[in-house]
Amino acid sequence: MSQPTQNMESVPSASATQPTSFDAPIEINSESAPTPSSGVTGLATSQARKRKLTSKVWKDFENVILDGPNGGSFAICHHCKKKLVAEPSSGTSHLKQHLKRCVKRTNTDIRQKMIARPPNVDGSMQFGNFTFTQEVSRNELANAIVLHEYPLSIVEHIGFKRFVSSLQPGFTMMTRNTIRSDIMKLYQSKKVKAYRLFDKLESRVAITTDIWSSRQKRGYMSITAHYVDEFWRLQNMIIGFVYVPSPHTSEILCDALMNCFLDWNLDRKISTITVDNCTTNDALIQGLSNKLSIRSKSLLLDGKIFHMRCAAHILNLIVKDGLDIIGGAIGKIRDSVHFWTASQAREEKFVEVANGILHI
Repeated sequence: MSQPTQNMESVPSASATQPTSFDAPIEINSESAPTPSSGVTGLATSQARKRKLTSKVWKDFENVILDGPNGGSFAICHHCKKKLVAEPSSGTSHLKQHLKRCVKRTNTDIRQKMIARPPNVDGSMQFGNFTFTQEVSRNELANAIVLHEYPLSIVEHIGFKRFVSSLQPGFTMMTRNTIRSDIMKLYQSKKVKAYRLFDKLESRVAITTDIWSSRQKRGYMSITAHYVDEFWRLQNMIIGFVYVPSPHTSEILCDALMNCFLDWNLDRKISTITVDNCTTNDALIQGLSNKLSIRSKSLLLDGKIFHMRCAAHILNLIVKDGLDIIGGAIGKIRDSVHFWTASQAREEKFVEVANGILHI
């Protein structure tokens, strides 16, 4: 059994004549522990060097020193327990090379890790390996363009390309025609899921529709379906946004709505239709009610509650009629505001008058 090396300068003179026992354990004290006779060699210790070990490689090695005439120092790998030379003159390059090829050591580079999920409640994060897929990134870009109404030309902007390249250099940016094709594929996949949802839906569907005019003076009809899902939550989905050529007569609007219902197979599930309060829509609802009654005969209460007039539009008409009565007074107030805010000096004078500092 080997014993630790001890300081020869701190050994009492009487101890030199005493025999040394190698069978009994010896308690080590680096300051005042007795030292065995100088004839004992080859004793291994884990005593640290006097010089400071600054290399990061020593985190994976244990520095061991041999005492005696045949002594020396070596490093023991924490992973495979292999012994390597660790003399001060030998450096640490061979230790680093061993770590690279050590079969029992797993090399982990945190730069190749990505955050797998958001931070936990206690602020800790979980990391996991990230696998880049071009197809997934293209779908996410198409989703972002649709969600935030970005222009298709964003994929050709130099600044956007540089930003994406800094996040993932392996991503190949596509043209606006390609991203348009991706968006249409995304729309078709979403539409198939919506078809299946409406087929399984057991409740009725309420419809709201309105005409929207673009800057090019072209009319578009927006059709929204409102329904209650299986968890009794109110949901809505835009099922149609179609171009309607002028003139926007009741017959043309009726055909556009009917085609949308047949396309989604909702002609037997309509409960009510909410439209603006105008004479054109009255004729539209009448023609639509006749077509649905002939095809399915499934209107609630024989169509008595089929037509719903938009309350917001009615309130808007009421407000407009009220503003027409007081239009003269509103015009004078607007002229007064325009006069006092025409210059900085007038604004300061108005504030002084309002605060009672200046009297007119």
